[in-house]
Amino acid sequence: MKKRVLVGGMHHESDTFNPILCGKKDVWVLRGQALLDHKGKDSVSGAIATLLKAGYEVLPTLIARAVPNGIWERSFYESLKEEFLDSIRTSLPLDALCLSLHGSMRVQGIGEAEGDLLLAIRQICPDIPIFSSLDMHATVTKAMLENCNGFIGYKCAPHTDTYETGIHAANMTIETLEKRLHPKMAAVHIPMLIAGEQSETSVLPMVKLMDQLKAIEKRQGIMACSYLLGFPWADVRENGVTALVVADENEIEARSTAKELAELFWNTRSEFGFYNETHESDIALEEAKKSIAEGIWPVVISDSGDNPTAGSSQDVTNFLKMILKDSVLSHLDPPLCYQGLYDPEIVAKALAAGKGNRVQGMLGSKFDGKTSTPISIDALVKQVVPHWEGAQGSDLALLEIEGVNVIVTGSHVGCYDPEMMRILGVTPEKCKCIVVKLGYLEPEIRAIAKRSMLALTDGSTNEVFSRLNYENLPHPIYPLDTDFESSLPFITEM
Repeated sequence: MKKRVLVGGMHHESDTFNPILCGKKDVWVLRGQALLDHKGKDSVSGAIATLLKAGYEVLPTLIARAVPNGIWERSFYESLKEEFLDSIRTSLPLDALCLSLHGSMRVQGIGEAEGDLLLAIRQICPDIPIFSSLDMHATVTKAMLENCNGFIGYKCAPHTDTYETGIHAANMTIETLEKRLHPKMAAVHIPMLIAGEQSETSVLPMVKLMDQLKAIEKRQGIMACSYLLGFPWADVRENGVTALVVADENEIEARSTAKELAELFWNTRSEFGFYNETHESDIALEEAKKSIAEGIWPVVISDSGDNPTAGSSQDVTNFLKMILKDSVLSHLDPPLCYQGLYDPEIVAKALAAGKGNRVQGMLGSKFDGKTSTPISIDALVKQVVPHWEGAQGSDLALLEIEGVNVIVTGSHVGCYDPEMMRILGVTPEKCKCIVVKLGYLEPEIRAIAKRSMLALTDGSTNEVFSRLNYENLPHPIYPLDTDFESSLPFITEM
């Protein structure tokens, strides 16, 4: 008889500084047969393909995803959770579960989602193996460790190895079942905050750390090694970096290897920095003008403090205001393209007005009203695109505002894709300057840039952590605190 393995999961990075509640309109869900038929590049697809190839019967629940945002609205999470658990109950008996989780999802009134979900699953399935892939920016907690047999995190940032990580999770599941193993997992907490913009895996020090991770993973008896970096824009007591190891049987080896990895990471802490050219906001704009004058363009600037792909609200206006006041950048030919602000009200007005007409209103700061204020606009509607599939069906509008092309979105979406510009009639390769609400550049936009820089702007993903109002973080924690006397007292087993 075929072994029965259930698959599914939830994926979200929850920014606790973002006041938006993530709800039903923000989340897309694949269920049942649609999940099995999904041929994506994500971790759940890798796991499904691997299990099917091994001859297993794969039973689907659901996979729920959303662009990083604020914490989840509780009732919607609980409805999906109960649906997930019902799928497990109706699928029993099972031999194992192979899940795809993020690790930094938070829920209104509950806190960590993954620990809550895994605890509920374990109560239904107390004795069978549970394995899961995790995002590299997972925040590992005791509840997660106590209710799962093994985790494996992405090893690439940007995350180009999600499918392969799903394969790894499935292979751990298969090996455990076929060899009747009892895997041992160990985790060591490292008191450190680090942003993705300082931890790309193609540059030092992460390339060195990842090479060491992969080498240790080849040791006899080691099933998986991961660095889970936490999510710095979550003000939670569990935050920090985790070194995590899964061994096939030997708990002592798992613990000693996790400690070895943790000490390696901690001793590398001073080597982390922004890999890309990075400036305060005003300097970034001056540097962009110099580059344009020298004929080096397109210049791409990341409005990093309000990065929706890391969970910010996507409606902070401060950097756009600086551009509109700049006599050079607001008079470029073709116009500077700013991608993009989240404002459903203004997009609805643009759709109603239509291309070639004008819209008036207050743009931005509809959600985060603390960090910035709205911009009063009288704008030309240059193009509208309803329900664009490339942004989960969001409505889009291209507005010309005081000499600047501003893309406005009807939903909270990622702004990394240059196709968003193209669908609205902008040719990004011809632009002298492009501003994207993003952190490190994704490959698609990086390929266009002749020069790129990260601007240290305002918002819920502010890259300068000391500018954020943390209230729940444990202390000491690096780099907010730097008076560590020794490594060992601050690295603790979980």
